[in-house]
Amino acid sequence: MEPKMSDPVYVASPLLPDLDQLAPLLEEIWSSKHVTNHGPMHQKLEAELSKHLGVPTTMLFGNGTIALLTALKFLDLPPKSEVITTPLTFAATAHAIAWNGLKPVFADVDHTTLTLDPESVELAITENTSAIIGVHVYGTLCDVDALARLGAKYNLRVIYDAAHAFGARKSGIPVSQFGDASIFSFHATKLFNTLEGGLIASPNEDYKERIYFLRNFGIKNEEEVVDIGINGKMNEVQAAIGLLNLKAVEQEKARRRELRARYTSFLSGLDGVRLAADQPDVENAEQYFPVILNKAQFGRSRDDIYEALKRRNIFARKYFHPICTDFVPYQSEQIVSTKNMPVAEEVKSQVLCLPYHSGVGVDAVDMIAEVFLNGTTA
Repeated sequence: MEPKMSDPVYVASPLLPDLDQLAPLLEEIWSSKHVTNHGPMHQKLEAELSKHLGVPTTMLFGNGTIALLTALKFLDLPPKSEVITTPLTFAATAHAIAWNGLKPVFADVDHTTLTLDPESVELAITENTSAIIGVHVYGTLCDVDALARLGAKYNLRVIYDAAHAFGARKSGIPVSQFGDASIFSFHATKLFNTLEGGLIASPNEDYKERIYFLRNFGIKNEEEVVDIGINGKMNEVQAAIGLLNLKAVEQEKARRRELRARYTSFLSGLDGVRLAADQPDVENAEQYFPVILNKAQFGRSRDDIYEALKRRNIFARKYFHPICTDFVPYQSEQIVSTKNMPVAEEVKSQVLCLPYHSGVGVDAVDMIAEVFLNGTTA
């Protein structure tokens, strides 16, 4: 009988503060009875995130999808214009484009980084293109310099879905300083979480006021509504958890780096197993640990490994699979690529994210290693 973990090990596990740390903040909230509507916890977290991310504009939201919807609304893009993005992303990226009355156009990804391929993006640009949404995946960053050049060349807005890139840096520059804005998810599965939550971060301080109005019904004061906004606010309990988790992020990242080293020690050099792109000038966000499996070389498929791990009570994730162009709303859309076979179509059946958080113990790592190294799926 094959070995099995006594408790399930999942691909992600929420970073949660100790209850004894949370209790005093909850007492403050209960005492003030200020539970939402830009309360003191919310304001403090925005200020802390501004310092942490190195940008003047940090606007909290109830979740990352509302933040992305609002960011696109804020850009005032021409109705029905085209926004180029990647198919190798969570559905919310494409949905936010479509919900804003815009047309998602899918460009291929780079074989090495699995982020938007700038050459494919340029091939996808038409006279109707208004913006580019780059997606930093797994903690690997887009080619922000190339996308910035395309934005300038064709007069396009450039924003980033940075759900996987909280705290990442390129050449020492916070990832939130690139493009017009970066949108973060603070869902429970993310490195930094507020249980649910999101953020628009921008290097442009002038964006703050209008984003505020869009987040809060367009309300300026008790008697004036100056814009068509929604209710995107974060509540005080979420913000309190965020304040505590922000103090623990660096320790969690350090533990994940140790886990990365353990995984890399037995995966490096295996024929047909490719790890995330090495970006020497990037401080990785340590969000996920993806492996790309080539069945012809490795002898087993991504799904073989996924099922073998699942039988041992270890739950990796086929992420992203399926990709956006496989979903019903976008099945008629082609992936614009410089290749005959888009890279995104190839890798969607090869990528597997292994459990990656401080709760992954030595026994789980040893069992994962055994699955990869023993040459069978039994």
